[in-house]
Amino acid sequence: MASRNSNRWLVGLVAGLTFGSLSAQTPAPAPLRLTLADAVRLASGEVPVVALATLRDAEADARVRQARAALLPSLSLGGAWMNRTFNSQSLGITFPPNAPFQFPLLIGPFNNYDARLNASQTLFDWSSAARVRAARTQADGSRAERGVTVEASALSAATAYLRAARAQAVVAARQADSAIAAELVGLALAQKTAGVSAAIDVTRARTQLVTAEGLLLVARNQLDRGRIDVTRALGIDPATPLVLTDTLAATLGVADVPAQPDSAVAAALANRPELRAELARAGAARQTGAAIRAERLPRLVVAGDYGVNGLTVPGAIATRDLTLAVSVPILDGFRREARLAEQDAVVRESEVRERDLRQQIAADVDGALLDLRSAQAQQVVAAERLRLADDELAQSRERFKAGVVGNIEVIDAQTNLIRARDSDIDARFAGATARLSLARAAGVARTLH
Repeated sequence: MASRNSNRWLVGLVAGLTFGSLSAQTPAPAPLRLTLADAVRLASGEVPVVALATLRDAEADARVRQARAALLPSLSLGGAWMNRTFNSQSLGITFPPNAPFQFPLLIGPFNNYDARLNASQTLFDWSSAARVRAARTQADGSRAERGVTVEASALSAATAYLRAARAQAVVAARQADSAIAAELVGLALAQKTAGVSAAIDVTRARTQLVTAEGLLLVARNQLDRGRIDVTRALGIDPATPLVLTDTLAATLGVADVPAQPDSAVAAALANRPELRAELARAGAARQTGAAIRAERLPRLVVAGDYGVNGLTVPGAIATRDLTLAVSVPILDGFRREARLAEQDAVVRESEVRERDLRQQIAADVDGALLDLRSAQAQQVVAAERLRLADDELAQSRERFKAGVVGNIEVIDAQTNLIRARDSDIDARFAGATARLSLARAAGVARTLH
């Protein structure tokens, strides 16, 4: 039994060493260093939602070519072989009963060979031409819709990046809090050893340290979740290690937006893809209505075919026909008028949405500018509060070292510093978020950096 246990131990040791050797030989994937501008760039062109929008653009362009096909030549080549019999009387071929020659009732069987080239070309069809223009306008609308998708994807990635950057700042703050708490524990122990501090001061300091370490664990978990959110926004493997190189600085989330409110609104009206998409929808509805009205006009088509026909292949002879056809629609049960009424309603509906969207764009820009100014003011207040809290902690610590007061004053000052750090992070995060909102309102989220 001892020998068997020894062998099992040896096998386990060898397996462990082998696995450890293989693990050591497999290099860990290099972390992806990512700036906010990198995240926005990736989200604007390499994520599934943008790829799907690009495919919808290709579908819209294909529909333009389909509509154009009605105006282009049509060419086909065909051949047929037929063996048949038929009743001559069914063709109206009859002879009197006393005629010297009687035509047989059953004719055939015989073969017929036919090979033919058919071609047609529309010479005039204003309705089809209008449908081509409507399809082109719809394709423009599809491209504008892709712009909406790109803007939303860029904004989503930027927002996820900001949240992860905020979580990263919180982790740094909690690490600093833990370091201060550990330092205060050491100070309380030294004061107790010197006989100038009670044991309760050590207990308070240790409680504060445990609390800080617990908050640090929560902050690290939030940072890991934030990194996963960034990978999902970018459409990459969630297991990809990320290094966020940007911090919550005053320049994070800046975009190409004019500083003046009127100029910002004008730029937003020119850049917002939602407005371009709505204008394209209205234009497509108008072009579709024009195509329906053009259905009342004559349609002119030329067609012809050329081929060989005969009872045998060697005996086949060339035949042809040429056709010039004109068709003029007169009445279709008033279906055309109903379709026109539908398109007119679509146009009016789009005009209502356009007016509302223009007002919404102006409101978005004004609101984002208000939020940005408020966030900038909050950052000034939060920075001053952080400076004062830091001074308060330094002064209370000196008083505790001098034995003037217990460490309850130090604990209160440390709590105030934690709150001041959180307020400073929140203010910087609010400022970056306001800059993102302004970029979205102006329709330039793709330029965020």
